[in-house]
Amino acid sequence: MAKQELLPLLYLTLLAAFVLNCHSDERKVHIVYMGEKPHGAVSMVSMHHSMLASVLGSTASAKESLIYSYGRSFNGFAAKLSDEEVTRFADMDGVVSVLPNSMLELHTTRSWDFMGFTQSHVRDSQGGDVIIGLLDTGIWPESESFKDEGFGPPPAKWKGMCQTENNFTCNNKIIGARYYNSYNEYYDGDIKSPRDSEGHGTHTASTAAGREVAGASFYGLAQGLARGGYPNARIAVYKVCWVRGCAAADILAAFDDAIADGVDIISVSLGFTFPEPYFEDVIAIGSFHAMGQGILTSTSAGNDGPWLGWVSNYSPWSLTVAASSIDRKFVSKLVLGNGQIFSGIVINNLELNGTYPLIWGGDAANVSAQETPLSSADCLPGDLDSRKVKGKIVLCEFLWDGSGVIMAGGVGIIMPAWYFNDFAFTFPLPATLLRRQDMDKVLQYARFSKNPVATILVGETRKDVMAPIVASFSSRGPNPISPDILKPDLTAPGVDILAAWSPIVSPSEYERDTRTAQYNIISGTSMSCPHASGAAAYVKSIHPSWSPAAIKSALMTTAYVMDTRKNEDKEFAYGSGHINPVKAVDPGLIYNTSKADYINFLCKQGYNTSTLRLITGDDSVCNSTKPGRAWDLNYPSFSLAIEDGQDIMGIFSRTVTNVGSPNSTYHASVYMPNSIEIEVEPPVLSFSAIGEKKSFTVRVYGPQINMQPIISGAILWKDGVHVVRAPLAVYTVLPSVTSSYRNPSKQTKRSNLKASSSMKKSDLKGSSIYYKNGIF
Repeated sequence: MAKQELLPLLYLTLLAAFVLNCHSDERKVHIVYMGEKPHGAVSMVSMHHSMLASVLGSTASAKESLIYSYGRSFNGFAAKLSDEEVTRFADMDGVVSVLPNSMLELHTTRSWDFMGFTQSHVRDSQGGDVIIGLLDTGIWPESESFKDEGFGPPPAKWKGMCQTENNFTCNNKIIGARYYNSYNEYYDGDIKSPRDSEGHGTHTASTAAGREVAGASFYGLAQGLARGGYPNARIAVYKVCWVRGCAAADILAAFDDAIADGVDIISVSLGFTFPEPYFEDVIAIGSFHAMGQGILTSTSAGNDGPWLGWVSNYSPWSLTVAASSIDRKFVSKLVLGNGQIFSGIVINNLELNGTYPLIWGGDAANVSAQETPLSSADCLPGDLDSRKVKGKIVLCEFLWDGSGVIMAGGVGIIMPAWYFNDFAFTFPLPATLLRRQDMDKVLQYARFSKNPVATILVGETRKDVMAPIVASFSSRGPNPISPDILKPDLTAPGVDILAAWSPIVSPSEYERDTRTAQYNIISGTSMSCPHASGAAAYVKSIHPSWSPAAIKSALMTTAYVMDTRKNEDKEFAYGSGHINPVKAVDPGLIYNTSKADYINFLCKQGYNTSTLRLITGDDSVCNSTKPGRAWDLNYPSFSLAIEDGQDIMGIFSRTVTNVGSPNSTYHASVYMPNSIEIEVEPPVLSFSAIGEKKSFTVRVYGPQINMQPIISGAILWKDGVHVVRAPLAVYTVLPSVTSSYRNPSKQTKRSNLKASSSMKKSDLKGSSIYYKNGIF
């Protein structure tokens, strides 16, 4: 059957599966979230068994149904429930939300030196009392990046454990490791232990906290000293992602353990594709409870750029990290027999000795498989006639993993670059990716020359003087749930990052690539997130008493200012700017935010007193649940969403805390286009002690605006030593965005249960190329 005939059948199959899923009475794993754990000596497991037994009808059924009992850090459980049972739990008093066990997506060292954060800064910091907890695919503990020479025993605060199944061991660097699998299903490639069989978790862990390893490279490319942002930190691993994805129930269980285990920073390089209300999003739930215990959660912004409004992990209590480039690109050259030379962005360590015949995939159609020149030009598996392709370099019209050419016996591949050609892929055979105009020239030569030949040269590195630029794949704002909170918060290196790798995993886009690699080069906000996690750990080591909001504020207000001429989406792409760990340890002033501040924010998002008391476990009160603007949340950035056709008007209140010189005076300055008027009152803040707080108000006025993507500005406080910068973004939205916040009621919870899907975007694209690179 031809590929074209398979598409309608595929769509019908997916539709039928969705309909069956919606109407099935089969019990499936759901999460019953109940907020803060109750005070006193209460057995959480017994409580959850009792609740389940009351709904399922028997104690035996309850025990069989229960998957996880969350009770170390917050209250809730995961259990197998039918649709009817889900509805009964959703209607119960004391239940905040009932969530399906959705699958979340992974978002996938020159980078530290590029930021000016050299080895000397790390060596001058304190020793290994800071613990970074990573929720990911596990870790490869034997990697050189995780040696424990020089480390003493774990800090006394550590309460975690090491699951040692299948020959997994911890040490004084990796002090804890757990794994979670709520489905209890293991596919080919899965390892039932914290060991990493995907590569992603090893890469993120070494980026955040890997030891210094001299001479690290990917087969000679990017050779140098590999290290994480804070090599002195300890690592705690929470494996929540497997071949099938990252289950929501597992993620929440990992948060429950990580908070109670005693980690200082939580790093989460994964997220939902579509926006969810805060307490129907397990990462927002987990990071809220982490914040309450003094733990900052660093999250990836997602890889759904460059489209606006697709940013993930947008809660104000988490740090949301975009991805940008560093000053290094990987290039592979194609040399044609007529002397023409073309360069493409690709990671290619494979060399062709001499020239080989060149053929266009359309001239090698597998006729027996009903392929035509139009379809075989894509070079997908089965498209090509191996008799015509064997021993040749193949020019293909579609970006794929190279498997089709390998199966047909080809020796090299030329493919079109993705529309946004700003990051590199790795392939299992010599390859290069060319721009459309260059593809046309090569096609002309391949088809109309008598004996076309070519060669692909081994890759090389080039300096990218334009860096940093936010990557095309990095998800953009504005915030899809709370337009008054600017997201992402900042950007960090996430393009072509070299870090440790699992040697049992293919280092290229082709899963059957038999090469092994100790270090690999991949891209994604999955890579930028651990850069921020490592920087946060570094700040925490210098200022151990700082709150999560204080650390976040320090990273945001000291960020390098990005060039708006290179980043047309401005703050929607990079937030406050590019992370600068060196400056972050001495920010001068911080915008601190308490749990009470976030509760006030949630009241204005439509949460009522009874729901918030469940979440917080205290006597919090919402004076009003009428939806309102979040202009008074003490956030280190300003976001002003204006309805189309309305005048610009916003009044923000902020409070800053002095963490610089005891006696200091800060003067306000403003950057904004002339059409907008900004008043800062008072314009001068004088401090006489460290820890002293001062409040100020920012009033923003301007003319009527329509269809305005973003107007970029900033509020700065300067004392002659420090520059405390907070971006101000003004943009237009539809009236419904600001006038009717989504009310997180129980009706909303029920209506979304069946609409959720575990299908990943990579499933729809049908290609592993984006998934393996961390791009989707």
